[in-house]
Amino acid sequence: MYGLTTPVICANYDVVVVGGGAAGMMAAGTAASRGKRVLLIERNEKPGKKIYITGKGRCNVTNASDLNGYMRNIPTNPRFLYSALSRFFNDDLIALLDDMGIPTKIERGNRVFPASDKSSDVIKGLYRYVEQNGADVWFNTRVKDIMVENNAVRGVGLYDGRLVEASSVILATGGLSYPTTGSTGDGYTMAERLGHTVKPLMPSLVPLDIVEDWVKSLQGLSLKNVKLSAYAGGKRFFAEQGEMLFTHFGISGPLVLTLSRYMLDHNVTDIEIVLDLKPALTLQQLDERIRRDFSKYNNKQFKNSLGDLLPQKLIPVIVELSHIQQDKPVNQITKEERRNLAEMLKELKMHVLGLRSFKEAVITHGGVDVREIDPKTMESKLVKGLYFAGEIIDVDALTGGYNLQIAFSTGYLAGASC
Repeated sequence: MYGLTTPVICANYDVVVVGGGAAGMMAAGTAASRGKRVLLIERNEKPGKKIYITGKGRCNVTNASDLNGYMRNIPTNPRFLYSALSRFFNDDLIALLDDMGIPTKIERGNRVFPASDKSSDVIKGLYRYVEQNGADVWFNTRVKDIMVENNAVRGVGLYDGRLVEASSVILATGGLSYPTTGSTGDGYTMAERLGHTVKPLMPSLVPLDIVEDWVKSLQGLSLKNVKLSAYAGGKRFFAEQGEMLFTHFGISGPLVLTLSRYMLDHNVTDIEIVLDLKPALTLQQLDERIRRDFSKYNNKQFKNSLGDLLPQKLIPVIVELSHIQQDKPVNQITKEERRNLAEMLKELKMHVLGLRSFKEAVITHGGVDVREIDPKTMESKLVKGLYFAGEIIDVDALTGGYNLQIAFSTGYLAGASC
């Protein structure tokens, strides 16, 4: 189905795009639409492997927020992306997908998904964009080096020793996240060989390992409408409300993934996380709520009195952490014990052991230094004819479709400029 598998020796193109993910397919299709002779090279047997697993297989293609909303959700180098996002934004992407037969829908948080809830439809649509505009595609082919002469691109060298001549090369090889999809850092190595600076690479939007054992005992428990705060050196640097999940190693879920990005600016193992299980209630209101529940279950033991307040799986943990005897009748619980229980529910503390690995990270933090890339074209300031697109660049955003839009926007701009 997907193009050629055996490259032509010493082929000649105007543009070679390295990497067949979101940024690469967008770049190849856009460059070809301008009449350029384009070759897209992908090391896997098919395109868009990482797209396939995004959004739990549903593919959160973009976010319907305005440009200011994007800037607020891009912690790393947002101003660098202004030109790319202005040139090709969410409405342009939605229109393009619609032209490719992929209608979309908007869900909570302005997240945009294909109406079919199938990431495979997005991949097929993008690949049609590449094919219909006349780009050639080579799969199972790996680029080793970018050939440069007189500080200008001359083509690429393949691992099998063959050469492909081209006056422009777009590096869209992705980052290090989900390496099983082919993101193994090849592009960083090639960029560094040509003199580019690669900012330190770290996993971002990633689950957390937690020190406390009680956290692991809650494996599989999902909580909604809770608040997570994080402190470093006694100072709060994060506080948001949303959903989280307990795992066999610690915590995950949307809130935790967002928190992980802001943790990168701190010493991870010094961070204390505080979970507020009842953010809608003040401490006084929660204490009154517990008092009413105790009155309702006046003759029950403490361990059997919290069913209206907490998920069943959480109750044994809270009972143990409260230091109130589990068999103690609630009518014997003191005002001080009840107040301490309320305080704990508002400030359940955890300590970070570390970030999970790139294997579980949604995105890579770090990459090719944006100061060495022209934001209006995505062309290298060091090597004429070399362009960058997608996760290889030192830009990253929070969850919600922003990162994929960055890939599409930078891919489009590189394809339109090369």
